Amino acid sequence: MNPKYNHYKITLEHTHNPKDDGLQQPVSVVFDNHDNIFNIIQKLQERDLFNDVNQGTEFAIGLKMFSEVMLRNKENPLFEDFQPAFKDFMKRLKSGL
Repeated sequence: MNPKYNHYKITLEHTHNPKDDGLQQPVSVVFDNHDNIFNIIQKLQERDLFNDVNQGTEFAIGLKMFSEVMLRNKENPLFEDFQPAFKDFMKRLKSGL
């Protein structure tokens, strides 16, 4: 873990399965992020982009986890075509749309 980064732990629990074929065991992940994700969650909840506070929280967590992995792996060919569009997307998001 990088001492200059924020450290987080997320646990994902499977609480319902519509196919009724059993629930998966919880999965936990420990990770670093250069941003304070709680502050980002709060800002997105206040902006209410999706007219649903929970979706704002989902969006913030997913976006920050994805973007941090992409930043750490920017040389990976998987992200090559996506990076320019992602930069534009983040500028638009940060500008308030």
